[in-house]
Amino acid sequence: MSDESVSARRFARESMAVLDRLTESAQDDVARAAELIADCVRADGVIQAFGTGHSQATVLEIAGRAGGLVPTNRLSIADLVLYGGEPPSALGDPLLERRAGVAARIYELAAPRPQDLFVVISNSGVNNVVVEMALHAKEHGHRILAITSLAHTRAVPAGHPSGRKLADLADVVLDNAAPRGDALMELPGGGAVCALSTLTGVLLVQMAVAEASALLIAAGERPPVYVSANVPGGFGGNLELEKRYAGRIRRTAS
Repeated sequence: MSDESVSARRFARESMAVLDRLTESAQDDVARAAELIADCVRADGVIQAFGTGHSQATVLEIAGRAGGLVPTNRLSIADLVLYGGEPPSALGDPLLERRAGVAARIYELAAPRPQDLFVVISNSGVNNVVVEMALHAKEHGHRILAITSLAHTRAVPAGHPSGRKLADLADVVLDNAAPRGDALMELPGGGAVCALSTLTGVLLVQMAVAEASALLIAAGERPPVYVSANVPGGFGGNLELEKRYAGRIRRTAS
């Protein structure tokens, strides 16, 4: 049996405790996030989700998944290659997410409409491309939902020349309750292990989608949601739902 100071059992216990607390503490912010989402869907908007690094796991929880909303689009640095004509070698630049102009180009390639909602995800909330995306969306009149760690973002300096952080630019902030650095358990001699933000980010996303769906139902509207493509009729039914958003949402092999 592993040392209880660093163990599967301890991680499970402590992470579940955070999830339990977050379920209660985030209720008001989740309700506000749900209003943004429902308003976007009602206005025939698309939810544009963006993140880099492991925040892309939470982006995938929003865009194009079974049980999720159809009018969702995943934005990615890889769009520069997939849709923007950049060579694949461009993605080999480890500092790409810190370079000026990258977010503006990704935004341009997506060609969002004014009613689209931007969901920007970053645990630290300070990377240049993340802040630049939020700034660009704000300048174009979009509403912004941020998912970030307030504990982390408050503990580190801003990385963008504007001095702004993601949380400063959002209409609604969902705090994922992850610690600074994301990892939950300290190691003997320094460092920490086992990241938390994906677990909590997934919880917050699904809570917000549930509440948004409830708002749509209460207004007499049927939420446009995906069915698993691996059940009979699912794939064809999803294609029919996607026709309403043709040219506005991307669904590529993954």
